Parts: sequence; structure tokens; C-alpha cells
Amino acid sequence: MQSLQISENELGSLFEQMLPGIRKRKFQNFILYIFFLIYFSIPSFQIPLLEYTHIRITSLMEQRALEHDLIFYPHQSWIDINKVNPNLLRAIISMEDDDFFQHKGVDWKQLDDALKLNKRKKRIIRGGSTLTMQLAKNLYLTTERNIWRKAKELLITFRMEKEISKQAILQDYVNEIEWGDGIFGIKEAAQKYFGKSPQKLTVTQCARLAGVIPSPLEHKPNVNSAYVLRRSSIILGRMNNVVLFPKENL
Repeated sequence: MQSLQISENELGSLFEQMLPGIRKRKFQNFILYIFFLIYFSIPSFQIPLLEYTHIRITSLMEQRALEHDLIFYPHQSWIDINKVNPNLLRAIISMEDDDFFQHKGVDWKQLDDALKLNKRKKRIIRGGSTLTMQLAKNLYLTTERNIWRKAKELLITFRMEKEISKQAILQDYVNEIEWGDGIFGIKEAAQKYFGKSPQKLTVTQCARLAGVIPSPLEHKPNVNSAYVLRRSSIILGRMNNVVLFPKENL
């Protein structure tokens, strides 16, 4: 069978016929190009492994190491979620993402409320990130603020919610989150600040640890600052309303 032969003139004619359509859809094609560029730059193959793997160095850890001129390199201290005081999980969810078990990665209502408040106050007062979004940023991205990072964060968030369980997300979260200068994960934080294992933390200590999550480099959970006392008090009033894993067995 002879292969199909197309002359250069025929190719040129075909291109000329397609050109008006290409020009007409230039903006749509540009948006589609950007979408695929961002999509294929996210760590798609690594996300399903979050359900099973335990030891990893995150992008945030590497960022902090570079900020310290590699004087220290963060290490991972992992603990199973079943060995963490459930009150800590309730405390975190009550303050950071009270609809964690209901949403699919993004809490659109909370995000909209945060944007309106920040716009009204003309500064960032309230964040709209869910626990999944925070985990996506800590694992694979940096703290740099720009639209491309946010787009990647959203795509990673959707993939994580689709491919791994809420239990895995929460377990990764408490093991990866930053709790101070060079302190990552609840195992190290509990020992550093209170000299005990995560399982033996008191309710008040759980509330204090959850209270400093937004600014762990500025506030310490074992210091009686106005910030820590105010936020931990709010958490203590909320955390009993949190039902852990309503559709899953921990």
C-alpha cells in the first residue's frame, strides 16, 4: 500500500485554511496550553504513594535548609496517626479546616469569605486554605506567593483528595507540618515543647500546638503569649464539635 503523499503546497493550503480558526481561538488555546503546562509539572505519580510511604523530605524542609545556608538539613520524624492524641486532630481541624471531612479539597465558601475579608481590610487577615491545600504546598511547593504556585497547589489538592484517603491526608499533615525553626512533624514538636510523646499530650497542649500553626516561626506553644492563649482558648471551645472520620474508621 502506498503511503499518503502531501505536497508542500498542499500543506501550505491546509495551514491557510486552519489559520482563521487558530487566530479565533487564540485565547482559548493559550489558556489550554497554560493548563497542560501546569498540569504536567505537578508530581502526579508521587501522590498515590502518600497513602503508603512514610519517610520523605518536603519542599518546605528544603526551602528552610537553603534559607539557613544549609547549616542544618531537616530530618523526618514519623509517627502513625493512631499514636497521636485524637484531641490534637480535633484541635487542628477545628481551627484550620472545620469542614475537612465534607469538602473535596477546597472549601469554596471559606475561601470566598476570606477573600472578601482581606479585600475589605486591604491586607491578608484570614487564609482560605484547607488542610489538603496546606499539605500540597508543604510537600511539593514553596511559600512563594504567585498565581502559578496557587494553580499548582489547587491541581495537587484535587489529585490528593481523589487518590488518597482523608486519614492519609491528615496523617501526612501532622507529620510534615512546620512547628518551629527546624521542627517538622508532631513527634518532634511534642518532644521539643512538652517533653512527651504525641499520644500523651494533654488537651491544653493539643490546643496550643494547633494554635501556632499559622505562624510557627513567630510563636511557641509552650510560651504564655497573648497570641497563644487567645487562639488556644478559641480552639478549646470548638474542638469538641469535631467528629473524627465520620465515614472512615481510624
